[in-house]
Amino acid sequence: MKLNGTSSNALPKVNGVHNHDKQVSQASITPTNKKKQVKETKAKLQPAKQNTKQEQEENLQLIGENHVATSIETPLRKDAFELNDATKIEKIAEHFKEIMNILGLDLTDDSLQGTPKRVAKMYVQEIFKGLDPENKPPTKMFENKFGYNQLLVEKDISFHSHCEHHFVPIHGKAHIAYISNGGVIGLSKLHRIVDYFARRPQVQERLTNQIGEELKKMLGTEDVAVVLDAAHMCVSMRGIKDQTSTTITSFYSGKFNEEATRSEFLRYIQ
Repeated sequence: MKLNGTSSNALPKVNGVHNHDKQVSQASITPTNKKKQVKETKAKLQPAKQNTKQEQEENLQLIGENHVATSIETPLRKDAFELNDATKIEKIAEHFKEIMNILGLDLTDDSLQGTPKRVAKMYVQEIFKGLDPENKPPTKMFENKFGYNQLLVEKDISFHSHCEHHFVPIHGKAHIAYISNGGVIGLSKLHRIVDYFARRPQVQERLTNQIGEELKKMLGTEDVAVVLDAAHMCVSMRGIKDQTSTTITSFYSGKFNEEATRSEFLRYIQ
């Protein structure tokens, strides 16, 4: 770019950022005022950076408060399973012990001494064991020898999960239906699939979709319906502290997108 016949460039990068708002002739920048100009530019950019960081923090808070899911897949790092369970338990116990120390709890007390290890084992072996694909329940399909071609509905399946935004419990009931495409599955396996996807930090919308998509794949049919009705402790014990509300989410595919089939299913689970 040319200004008054003199070659010009934007100001040098300051912390990786160009000042695109104002370009100055290279001839007008002396070693003395160049240093001053860079300093002034830094001062101008600093509030913008702070605002950006503040906005990012506010956006993250909004995601948590509004229980927003970012994808159907559970967010996991590529190296999520490089550590074995024993190592994970050991590391979590160390960090949880530090949390308790920061809170001011006396870890020499008999009641608290074993808490870090108990919490770590609970996380890895129980309430978050659904994170590990190795714990996915095996499924076996059976031929539909009865020729049954109507809705199969399994309702009031109890489940417990944890809100991924606050790490407090979600608990409720799942209602599942499918129409056989030539194969059937043991009823207990429907319960185990719900439990597997629930035992991880979750958002209810994602949990609903994960169960629905897995059932479609497992059963070899598009005709699947899932409804979850759950209470969220992040709503009842903090924030708005609403003790009575529940959240309902649904997944419908295939024939369940038809009004008659969907209405039949909803009548059964009322």
